[in-house]
Parts: sequence; structure tokens; C-alpha cells
Amino acid sequence: MIEQNKKGAIGALLAEYEKVIIELQYIISDISAIDLIKVVDNLTTDPDCKSIQTILAHVVGSGYSYCIYIRDYLKIQHNKQRGKVLGQSVAEYKKDLDNVLKFTRDTFVDINNDELEEYDNSKKIKTNWGQYYDIEQLFEHAIVHILRHRRQIEKFKAILKD
Repeated sequence: MIEQNKKGAIGALLAEYEKVIIELQYIISDISAIDLIKVVDNLTTDPDCKSIQTILAHVVGSGYSYCIYIRDYLKIQHNKQRGKVLGQSVAEYKKDLDNVLKFTRDTFVDINNDELEEYDNSKKIKTNWGQYYDIEQLFEHAIVHILRHRRQIEKFKAILKD
């Protein structure tokens, strides 16, 4: 069910995040266990982009990481660790994506719309890749991150069909 509980910018961001997760789950729904693990890109040096499996593990791990950045920034308790787990089936990844969505919703329960933007760069969230974001920018990045990898998976599926 598309997010309807939060109002304003947070509600819109959560609704769009849920939408891209649902779209990704649909795109992967017909991938076989064999195609999931098959290396499609032998030339990439990025270990997260060799197979649909590695892409999905990266997407799930990143989904948790974005929320962990936000929770750490706002000093909200959590017991999640960053990291990637290679799933063995599409069903596992669909469940993992559902769990990421739940963790994300839980992350935003006590965040207000006026906490999303931060104009002072010294008070922004610094990611492990060196970029600085406020909460809104980081979450917009999280949405686009899924869109980019969904597109990549669609290309991999086309290659696997040939």
C-alpha cells in the first residue's frame, strides 16, 4: 500500500520510495534462480554490478545504509549494521525490499518536515563516499539509486534473454 500516513514532503518522499520498490519487485519477479546469480558484466570493476544478485544485494544494503545515516545523524537508536547479503532467490530479495521499506517508514516516524532541509554544510550528513547531504537530499538520492539500478537490471534481463 502506497504511503498515506505522513503529510507534506516526508509523505511524498515515502510514497515515491515505496513506488520505486514496488516497481523493482515487479521487474525482478520473473527472474530465475540461475539468471539471478549469472555474471552478466564480466568487464566491470564494480563488484556490486556483475550480476542481478549483486545489484540487488547492493540495493538492499544501501537502503538500510541511508536510514542508518539518518538515524545516526538524528541520534535515533537502531540495531542495524551496514552490509550486503547475497540472496539466493527473487523471493528473498522481494522480502528484503519489503523489510527495507518497513525500516525506512520506521525511520521517518518521528521526523518532521521541517527537519528535512539543512542549509549549513557543516551540519549535513557525510556519507562514506564523501558526499554531504541533508535528510531530504539523501532520501531523494535513495529513490534515484533504486531507479538507476532498476534500469541496470532491465538491461541485464535483456542480455540474458539473448
